[in-house]
Amino acid sequence: MTTTETAAPVTTREEGPLTPQTILDRARAAAPLLRERSEEIANTRHLPQDVVELLRGTGVFRIGMPRAWGGPELTFAQQAEVIEALSYGDAAAGWCAMIGMDTWIYAGYLDESLVEEMLTRPDAITAGLIFPVGRADRVPGGYRVTGRWPFGSGVTHADWVVGGCVVHSDGKPEPGAHGAPVNWRLMLFRQEEVGTIDTWHTTGLAGSGSRDYEVTDLFVPEKRSFDFTTPRGTGPLSAPDAFLGNVSGVPLGIARAALDHVRELAAGRTEKATGEPWAQTYRVQTAIGESEMQLAAARYAVYGTLRDLWDRLESGTPPTPDQQVSSALARVNAFRTARTVVSRLSDLVGTASIYRSSPLDRWMRDLHTMCQHILAQEQIVQSAGAHLLGGTPHAPFPLGLKG
Repeated sequence: MTTTETAAPVTTREEGPLTPQTILDRARAAAPLLRERSEEIANTRHLPQDVVELLRGTGVFRIGMPRAWGGPELTFAQQAEVIEALSYGDAAAGWCAMIGMDTWIYAGYLDESLVEEMLTRPDAITAGLIFPVGRADRVPGGYRVTGRWPFGSGVTHADWVVGGCVVHSDGKPEPGAHGAPVNWRLMLFRQEEVGTIDTWHTTGLAGSGSRDYEVTDLFVPEKRSFDFTTPRGTGPLSAPDAFLGNVSGVPLGIARAALDHVRELAAGRTEKATGEPWAQTYRVQTAIGESEMQLAAARYAVYGTLRDLWDRLESGTPPTPDQQVSSALARVNAFRTARTVVSRLSDLVGTASIYRSSPLDRWMRDLHTMCQHILAQEQIVQSAGAHLLGGTPHAPFPLGLKG
């Protein structure tokens, strides 16, 4: 998956759109450079600016831009492959790339005049929490917004920041569309409008800079707000869960990196008790074989369901309940499988894996932290089961259900 080539500079919008293959090639070329910086990224607790620019140079932040806007319009599977390649180099970089590419997904819900402004910088980065933690009071021309949001991955280097809000009128929460109890609306802030609070002291994903951020009584014009019920376009990139299509690339890239690392270690290792080479040792052979088996199954589930999802959305064919939940379940499984694989490999390597100098230690901590994300939690599995049985999903949104 890796190469010693350096990432080529990104083309400008005037030079024409990047191709999916070019972006993937650049991501793979960037991976070894990111791997070299992993310890620094973790210690800094956010991405250094030159690492941010390296990521921009791959084109990753425009992978969700439609062709109609001059973008490459990668499919969900192609997006995931790019994120997987970057995460193979560094988990925090891959995570921030996965979050930061949402700019053009969100733009599909915004006023055309604002989109024209945003298109002047096609590699703009977006960060922020979509869930309605903040408050937005209606005023003439827009909203007065106050809130503090956690988990702002990439907020330290983002160009745009979103914050989910409950909309209020005359001091009271507004009801939402289709019988929703509240009007959940996202506000789009410029970076300079947002204050950050350095709360991100964590076990893993330290380099993602996922700090809290806040605004106080900030005026946000109507055109810089949106919700996921009213896309301006049609097709896969207008689906309410389109920004979740590439999430699985992060754990898959980490697990692949860990497997490749341990296979390289095995070439020079012997059993201490017997002197037998690891390559000839039953327990090592079994651990590697089972880990490869688990990762391959998880990876094929992710890419198979993402391709099916894209094709279905592109054709406008209504999904069956099984199709509706398939990619979400594959996503949860990718996180869990990656953590299982890296844990198994850490046990195999033994005490050498517990030191900070071992990438296995960092990968294990990164996976433990990202597996606490809502998208990898039990409620997604519950919601899938509920949808299959005609019950009530507790988390319908990650399944692409509007209510």
